[in-house]
Formats: sequence, C-alpha cells, structure tokens
Amino acid sequence: MSAQRRPRLEEVADAAGVSKSIASRVLNGDPTVSVRDETRQRIAAVARELGYRPHPVARALASAETGALALLVPAFDNPAYTDLIRGAYGRARERGYVLLAAEDSEGQQADGSFTELVRAGRIDGLLIASALPARPLLAALERHWVPHVFVNRAVPGAVANVVLDVERASRLALDHLVGLGHERLGHVAGLRAIESARRREEAFLDAAHARGLEPVVVRAAFSAAGGAEAARRLLARHPDVTALWVSSFEQALGALRAAADAGRDVPGDLSVLAFENVPLADYTLPRLTTIAMPMRELGAASVDVLLDQLGGAPPQIHQLPTEPRLVVRDSTRPPR
Repeated sequence: MSAQRRPRLEEVADAAGVSKSIASRVLNGDPTVSVRDETRQRIAAVARELGYRPHPVARALASAETGALALLVPAFDNPAYTDLIRGAYGRARERGYVLLAAEDSEGQQADGSFTELVRAGRIDGLLIASALPARPLLAALERHWVPHVFVNRAVPGAVANVVLDVERASRLALDHLVGLGHERLGHVAGLRAIESARRREEAFLDAAHARGLEPVVVRAAFSAAGGAEAARRLLARHPDVTALWVSSFEQALGALRAAADAGRDVPGDLSVLAFENVPLADYTLPRLTTIAMPMRELGAASVDVLLDQLGGAPPQIHQLPTEPRLVVRDSTRPPR
C-alpha cells in the first residue's frame, strides 16, 4: 500500500469479506450493529493491517445517530410509570444511549416539543407510552419519519408495539373476586379513548358474562379525582355492589376515599382491587390488593425493540411473556 494514499473503506470491507455498510458501522462503534464477535474482530484486524482510520469528519457525516432516545409518558407524578422509566433508562444506558423523557398529561402536552426533536433530527428513536391520541406527534412522524415504538398501546398499523397482557390481568381480577364469593361487581374503568383501558374493560366484561354476571361500569380519567368521582356515582346508583375492580392505582386511591365518604367499610362492606402494583399499596388504609404488572420489563423490552428496529429488524408486535401477578393484601375479602 502506497504511503501517499489513505486506504479506503471499500478496501477494508473487501479484505474482511463484508459490506461497506457493515465495515463502516463496526469501525465507527455503532452499538446496534448485529454481527458476530469474530466478524467484528476480523474487520478491526484488517483495518489495522491496512492502516485504515475513519476520517473524523467523514465519520460524523456518515452517522446520523445522536445516541439519544426519547420517552413520552402520560404523567411523571403517576407512580405506576416509575418502573417503566427506570427500566427504559437502565436498558438504554446498557446499550450506549441516553434517554430523554417528557410527560403528556392534560394541559402539559409534549407533542410540540417532541415534534421539534423529530424535525430537527435530535433523537434516534421514540418510545411513545402516552395514553393520549397524540395526533400532532403522529402526523409529524408521517412527515419526518423516525424509528418509534408504541409502549403499552397496540396501535393498528404501527411499525412496532410493545404491550402487556392486560386481558390476563382483568381475568385474574375477576377470578379473585368471584373466588371470594362476590357476584355484584363494579368496574371503575379508564376512558374508552385509551386503548389499554378499553382492552382491560372488555376483557373483564367478557369474563364476567361467561359466568353469567353483569358488572356495573363507570369510566373516568386515570387520576385519584377521576376514581373518586366514578366510585361515588357507581356506589350511589348501585349500593348493592360488593366489589370493585379499579383500572389504575391512582383511581383506586380515589375509590377508597369515595367508599369512606359513603360510609362503606373496605373490605367489610366493599372489596377494592386495583390494576398496577406500586410500593404505596402497602401504605394505604387498608392496604390495597393489586394486580402487579411487569412495568420495568416493559420499559427495557421497549428499548430493545426500538434499537432492533434501528439495526434493521422487521416491524413487530411484542407482548411481554411475563404474566400479571395477584398481590393479595387487606382490601379484598368475602362479602358479608
């Protein structure tokens, strides 16, 4: 090799028996490239032998990656999302990325901020765990495409969805309440516009109908205030209800308050079972029986699916294999 001429990337790729793209990604330290260790070592050895070093300017121009992922969650103050964020953050860090996060709660929509990040090419991929429709963001993704994954939402036609088995959670809740002897059931559900809440409600009703039961359903926002208002209306209109399946932990906090205001003892007069298990469930009065969902695993798996997509993997709908788990505490017991 002449000392006057820099060896070219094509020569490294040919000598290593790989494509130019693979050689470039390995030599530039791309953490998402999927090659065997021996291939990686062969490329590095050939580059050393030929005296090839990536030109710093060419390296920067050749890579569109920023090393940053973004996560959009419904609300930072919702304790159910703490494990999701931790799982996503930890896995992103393991794979060489930083994680940005924003909330998409009422009055705090992050669509504008994320749209600008997408348009400016400041992020490599998006994790969308928002419960809101996020139409401006979706429109921006159509115009300025960036790899993205919907987390805990099965969005029809999406490139990738990572979901939990919420139907299994609802069936587990029904089995627990019916197993205790409850027949007059109520369900404080989420809003129908939220896909995961709708799936939760429909699975609970289908399982109840299969047993000849007709639960009463009242829908509300995923908040303590929403749960309190829904439980007040449900208990006022249907005082014979002896057990509630509540669609979120925050709603369940409100339901406990509504039951106390109505003079209903929990669990003596009313059993309360909540979707989502968080540490605070051990400190409510009474301690809440919950269905534990693998939120930390959900966050980690979502990052893996997104980075696989960045590496060229085909679209997929991934349901976590970890099953929901019943955590029995003090808020459920047989009816009087």
